[in-house]
Amino acid sequence: MNMDGVPGLVALVAVSIATLAVGTYGLRFSRTTSDFYVASRSVRPRLNASAIGGEYLSAASYLGVAALVLTAGAQMLWYPVGWTAGYLVLLVLVAAPLRRSGAYTLPDFAEARLGSRRVRALCSVLVVAIGWLYLLPQFQGAGLTLAAAIDAPKWVGAAVVGAVVVVNVSSGGMRSITFVQAFQYWLKLTALLIPAVVLLVIWTNDGSPQGTGGGAGWSLPLGEGSQGLYTTYSIVIATFLGTMGLPHVVVRFYTNPDGRAARRTTLTVLALLGVFYLLPPIYAGLGRAYGADADDTLVLELPRLMVGGLTGDLLTGLVTAGAFAAFLSTSSGLAIAVSGVLAQDILGRRLPGVTAFRVGATIAVGVPLAAALLAPDLSVARAVGLAFAFAAATFCPLLVLGIWWRGLTARGAAAGLLVGALGTTTGVVWTLYDGAPDGWREVLLGQPAAWCVPLAFAAMVAVSLARPDADPARARVFMVRLHTPEVVPLDRG
Repeated sequence: MNMDGVPGLVALVAVSIATLAVGTYGLRFSRTTSDFYVASRSVRPRLNASAIGGEYLSAASYLGVAALVLTAGAQMLWYPVGWTAGYLVLLVLVAAPLRRSGAYTLPDFAEARLGSRRVRALCSVLVVAIGWLYLLPQFQGAGLTLAAAIDAPKWVGAAVVGAVVVVNVSSGGMRSITFVQAFQYWLKLTALLIPAVVLLVIWTNDGSPQGTGGGAGWSLPLGEGSQGLYTTYSIVIATFLGTMGLPHVVVRFYTNPDGRAARRTTLTVLALLGVFYLLPPIYAGLGRAYGADADDTLVLELPRLMVGGLTGDLLTGLVTAGAFAAFLSTSSGLAIAVSGVLAQDILGRRLPGVTAFRVGATIAVGVPLAAALLAPDLSVARAVGLAFAFAAATFCPLLVLGIWWRGLTARGAAAGLLVGALGTTTGVVWTLYDGAPDGWREVLLGQPAAWCVPLAFAAMVAVSLARPDADPARARVFMVRLHTPEVVPLDRG
């Protein structure tokens, strides 16, 4: 390793130690099984919002958005717009009722609402699939970052992130990770904001060069032709509706004290995300002006490209620290969600609660870590976009109809989940092993949300109407629970 890699190495060590230290602090508060799963439902809105921001702003947000905007232009801004606006949809339709359901996980909600162990089992499989699909680009991004920062083999970064996540999640569960993720949101914001300000000053002193890369359509809000328009709408649908179906996002709302706190948390998250997403386009614009390489290393390489010497090294170390915070926080949230499902539905039958959770955390991290080392490299933002499409076509219809339509049945829910999962899985497999958008077939498979989500909703409604619930009274009672504020006693006439 040459001297250029020293800032990256220092950043990696500092972030890892800080993460473990904050997690150890949170460990003092983890005593019960409820602490490990949902932090005993006692996390206040501002702390919870920071933690959500920490886990939600993944490698795709920190590295991928800037690279996508540099490569494809302003149309790629739909990704951060959708990732932020998804919380508005979640606020209006899901946040408070989901908290009132009393569930620990999405499979818990499905079983409580529909009274079906089979639907619960199907939801468990889908939670694990989404979690692993989302973890894959986190580990690949960690390997890419460490390779760019200190010229290490790509497997080293993935292994370091996996090890730190397993230790933190296994030690303190949700209670501990809440403090870690809240700290990491503010670290990520600082790590992008300070270099952005410095680089903008340098750009101004250089005469504000504009650059010529990106092609004539770089600033257009939509892609060219009907395929570009379809792609844009599909991205919007996936990002707007996929947020509510992400297991690591949903589980956060179970940690609020009540439905009102869940709404306040969501409003605060909207503000935190809005501030953060102002920054990646700045890096894209500066990268275009200075001829940076259009890949996921843009944010990491831009400081040294624009300014040399000690200042460039310090700024590189800072953005590298933020990148590792992004991998660690998102991976931790996903590991919590997946390990909770594995512990409850598989390992809990043989192991006590906390032990099952810790074993589940090891499995939750180990499988996608191995896949990241074997699978072909993907654009980080594109891989995360597929996870959003998968979530939008499966859990979004289940939550929206389960909360707002009394007629949803177990058979209908299962049909819609299967339709959405099969459709998006086809797109995921095609993207992993081909991915060249040459014609309409490739575009439809590469961006499946626009046709998979309506199909999933239609399947749930059609099958539910064809086979009505044999016990509608149970559904009515549960719907009252979802929509009754906590301050109103449920036994009032």
